[in-house]
Amino acid sequence: MQSSVRVVVADDHPVILFGAEHALLKFPGLQVVGRARQSTELVDVLQTTACDVLVTDLAMPGGRYGDGLQLIDYLRRNFPTLPIVVLTMLENPALLKRLRELGVTAVVNKSDDMSHIGVAVQRVSRNLEYMSPSVKAVLDTLRINSRGKNTETMLSRRELEVVRLFVSGLTIKEISTLLNRSIKTISTQKNAAMRKLGIDRDSELFQYAQSNGLMNQASHPTDDVAGES
Repeated sequence: MQSSVRVVVADDHPVILFGAEHALLKFPGLQVVGRARQSTELVDVLQTTACDVLVTDLAMPGGRYGDGLQLIDYLRRNFPTLPIVVLTMLENPALLKRLRELGVTAVVNKSDDMSHIGVAVQRVSRNLEYMSPSVKAVLDTLRINSRGKNTETMLSRRELEVVRLFVSGLTIKEISTLLNRSIKTISTQKNAAMRKLGIDRDSELFQYAQSNGLMNQASHPTDDVAGES
């Protein structure tokens, strides 16, 4: 039986990186063998350092391999046997659902005590899942809602178009002009998208867009999308 669990930690904030490593070292049998601050560094470390578990921030821009779900998808395809513990400040159900679909079995919210990182690493090293308290609360709420009614978290094509344009920096009025829809319609579609995603504030919508690779992807509307109201 392996005497220690070798962990690589990745986060673009030095304070979080230090805090995560410090929290892990409090757990006997956990050894930090590598650190990274963006995806290029992370992939380099994983290609050159033997490790058993990866602990990585979700929003970590600046690297060659992207961040958010794009990075997680890359890691799952290129390091399929490596268990991943995701660190995030986001709590929307759609994101958590997508992470699970990608094969992530451990998520720790940064607002929870850092000790949960160590617990998560211990769990995934034994092929068990772990969700920190804040994450578990969101998932429990999602399960409760799904028992009451079929909650559809997928955005419609038009809602997604509005979200992409909004996070690209356009105002509701500018989106209305671009898509040839009324301001009321655009506002309704934006609010509907936020409601489906379990998001209450615009700042959370920007975070969601970043983690899902929607930032800077706004494109001109196609003919079949434009003109709808």
